[in-house]
Amino acid sequence: MSENHSEITLDLSGLLCPLPVLKARKRLDAMDSGAILKVIATDPMSAIDMPHFCNEQGHTLLEQAKDGGALIFRIRRK
Repeated sequence: MSENHSEITLDLSGLLCPLPVLKARKRLDAMDSGAILKVIATDPMSAIDMPHFCNEQGHTLLEQAKDGGALIFRIRRK
């Protein structure tokens, strides 16, 4: 990839549905198009909610991974 966007990390550990998606949406709205947001969440529902949110809003879910009890999402803003 030749794009040169910095990645911003948003730690939403401990927050329950729907807060991880709502806070991710608010942060993405303040970012430039093409910027990447790394979201860390511990709510198991985020595994369903975050991909659905990205699909509905037109953002690109670059990665979804699990690290211990944390779910990691890398999202490129539309």
